[in-house]
Parts: sequence; C-alpha cells; structure tokens
Amino acid sequence: MREIGYNRKQSVLYARRWAFGRNPAYYDFGQIGGDCTNFVSQCLFAGCRVMNFTPVFGWYYRSANDRTASWTGVEFLYNFLTANDGAGPYAEEIPLVQLQPGDVIQLGRTGGDFYHSLLAVGFFGGVPLVAAHSFDAYARPLSSYSFERMRAIHILGARAD
Repeated sequence: MREIGYNRKQSVLYARRWAFGRNPAYYDFGQIGGDCTNFVSQCLFAGCRVMNFTPVFGWYYRSANDRTASWTGVEFLYNFLTANDGAGPYAEEIPLVQLQPGDVIQLGRTGGDFYHSLLAVGFFGGVPLVAAHSFDAYARPLSSYSFERMRAIHILGARAD
C-alpha cells in the first residue's frame, strides 16, 4: 500500500461544481433516504481518486446496486474512514477547531444516531462553511443548521494498492 495523499482543493472544487446539481455518473438517492453521504463520498473521491473495493467493508461505487454501505450511509462512512487501513481515504475524529476544507462534518441527535454528512469548504469568521446534498448547499454556515451534536472528521490522507 502506498500513500497517495488527499487533494483538498479538488474535493472542494468538486463540491462547488455539484452542490446544486447531480453528477450523472452517480445515482441520486435523494428520494430514497437522502443523497448527503453519496455527495460527500463523491467529493472525497475527487480528492483521492481511489476507491476501496473490499466487499461489504470497503468504500466504492460502481452503480446504485453495486456499492458499499459506506458510500451512502452516514455511520458506515464514519466507520470506514476512521478504521480504514487499506486503499482509499482514511481519517480521524478531531475537535471542530482543527477542521480544514475537504474534511467531513456529521450531524446527529443527542443519544442517537448521526443522520447528515457535510463537506467543509471554507470558513467565515471562524465558522465552517459547508456543502451538502439532500438540502443542497454550498458555503452554507454550519451555524445555520439545527443539530444536537456533531463530529468533525479530518481526512489524513489516502492510499492506493
């Protein structure tokens, strides 16, 4: 496995290009549970250009019917990123103040699950600005969302075979 790095700029540029549209290469899950994590995964892929084709526990998308749960599921993406020791992006949970553009934010309920994935695209006055699908946004202040808890996920890099 070799380190290939993570291009934050490409991730953010992808988010800007597709925040208010849908890349026809990917299915839009908006009508069947939400498209937020699918969109964030696309942004992450734009920043690393490698997927992890490990069945079940990897991170890949070939089609709507041939993908891992981590590509489209909030909790599954977190589990993949923070435990990945193979191909693809890998990450760690960090305090919000350490967040960088190209990192992931997930929103959750107190004592419950996390339900929404966002991509950090910048900052304004120290407040993270995010891009998202399901409620399409680009450079929307995180402070404009209503949530009970959140976690910041810092992409440390990416690996390829």
